Amino acid sequence: MLALTRKTGDAIMLNNNIEITVLEVKGDQVKIGISAPRDVSIYRKEIYLEIQKENEEIMNMDGIDALNGLF
Repeated sequence: MLALTRKTGDAIMLNNNIEITVLEVKGDQVKIGISAPRDVSIYRKEIYLEIQKENEEIMNMDGIDALNGLF
């Protein structure tokens, strides 16, 4: 893991096309802004993990059950 120190208004670049900017720091909360191409999915980690869990559950279902789970 790379740990960086940034101030409000400072940014970091990822992969030449994703910019993460520190917008505000209040106490123990940090507000960030993310600028990325539309084809890049951005999720909070807890939402991402829930999506992964649901996808895994669907993959473990049998054929017809998996189709029924989609509707």
